[in-house]
Amino acid sequence: MEDAEFDGPPTAAFVRAVCDRNRGVGSDGILLNRSTASAFALHIYNPDGSRAEKSGNGLRIFARYLRDRGRVHDRPFAVSTEGGPVTCCVRDDRQVRVDMGRVEFGPVTESLEVDGREWEVSTASVGNPHCVVVLPSVSAELARTLGPALENHARFPDRSNVQFAQVLGANEIRIEIWERGAGYTLASGSSSCAAASVVCRRALCDSPVIVRMPGGSLWIEVERDFRVSMQGPAEKIAEGKLGAEFLAQNPPTETPS
Repeated sequence: MEDAEFDGPPTAAFVRAVCDRNRGVGSDGILLNRSTASAFALHIYNPDGSRAEKSGNGLRIFARYLRDRGRVHDRPFAVSTEGGPVTCCVRDDRQVRVDMGRVEFGPVTESLEVDGREWEVSTASVGNPHCVVVLPSVSAELARTLGPALENHARFPDRSNVQFAQVLGANEIRIEIWERGAGYTLASGSSSCAAASVVCRRALCDSPVIVRMPGGSLWIEVERDFRVSMQGPAEKIAEGKLGAEFLAQNPPTETPS
């Protein structure tokens, strides 16, 4: 969505209405283009209406959006996010590379108690918070069951994204994702970066890491200083406008009193 279409920041209720898969468009969030003529900027909203500092998949989508509108070409360009600046590049084959910046870590591992059981986790920030649990096997059921408790654990006062990671080989992992403010998620760019960085730091994998998810795979490169980049496709599905009746029932911004 374009910032110029709004009189102010979109309300949480409007974001929830648009993201509703039964009564709205249906999505895992909203990207608000805050760019000017001289600089690109992006605000990201979770489907529960909360703000997200950074989104890897969102940035790939945004980069493709800018390329389709002729605002960028095949050279790298900077995008400002609330989780820090990133550099994007859209190749001619519409593969998108995003340099996500340097990962910041907590302890290599720490123990968190959930429902009377101790879980070994690793924490990382890619501009937004992540909790990575490495296990011999992972499943969607596990993510749906344990994810909400870890997202809202007292260890994370601002909540956390949660990844359950299974090492498949020297350069390959599988993850299941419980996303902060979104719930069970088929794919996530920042989650892929966090999980790949954690397994590299723990010497469980070598870079580059192919991260496999139910929604697709990403190629993650982790540098020695833990700067991380990702590459994957961004495919256009549709474009359109919200209907007048929907907007009347769901005002995008606060109505002046």
